[in-house]
Amino acid sequence: MLTFNIGSFVISLSHLLLFVALLTATMIGRRVATQGKQRLDSVLFWLFMLGLLVARLSFVLIYREQYGDDLWRIVDIRDGGFHALSGSIAVVFVALLWGWRNANLRRPLAASVISGMLLWGLGTLSLNVYEQGTRLPEIPVRTIKGETVDLTSFQGRPLVINLWATWCPPCRREMPVLQKAQAENPHLTFLFVNQGEGADIVNKFLSSQSLRLDNILFDGGGRLGQVVGSMALPTTLFYSADGRLIKSHLGELSDASLTHVLKQFENP
Repeated sequence: MLTFNIGSFVISLSHLLLFVALLTATMIGRRVATQGKQRLDSVLFWLFMLGLLVARLSFVLIYREQYGDDLWRIVDIRDGGFHALSGSIAVVFVALLWGWRNANLRRPLAASVISGMLLWGLGTLSLNVYEQGTRLPEIPVRTIKGETVDLTSFQGRPLVINLWATWCPPCRREMPVLQKAQAENPHLTFLFVNQGEGADIVNKFLSSQSLRLDNILFDGGGRLGQVVGSMALPTTLFYSADGRLIKSHLGELSDASLTHVLKQFENP
């Protein structure tokens, strides 16, 4: 399961975990605090925002070659590009500094940061362990020629499986990024599994965008998304050569975020 769904509302479990950790930290801090509870809430909020900012800036600096001078790509956090360790270190350092200067907030701030970090860290570890314990589903899909094949028939090389549809704007925007990665990584097999559309619609889209993608596949009933537990598009899944899930990415990929994930194949 990669997403949490309430009706038409969909959020990734990693994002949900982050907000649950912030909520837990706030509640525990308010319980420990004897005074200045509203001030504590404000401090925690700004610590949270600082962590996100530092994590984003660190990621951009690491992958500055991919971002170049494109300011929009740098500020567009929808690609999921964050360096979690840098953000965590920044939060702990500023929390220590704030606690040293404000004795009344020292205990509740320490309780908040420790509980929030523990919940987020253990939750993230659990999600990763669960995710990497799943295997490539044995699901039949159709090729662009109408032939039926099983997904497991593509095992033998690392797999990048992209779940997409032509009506999905983020899917359309990330296609050139995936096409470029496909050309630059011949040792990987890219599968573009369309969700719920026909060959005519897909061919028309590919032609209008001058896209040349290998392994266009069709999952008419959207079974793959249901099996892997993702109701969001686009979803990109990264499998090892033996069919073990290494990583998943919900939402639009940028050059930088895709480069970051592909490093998992170099150091699984």
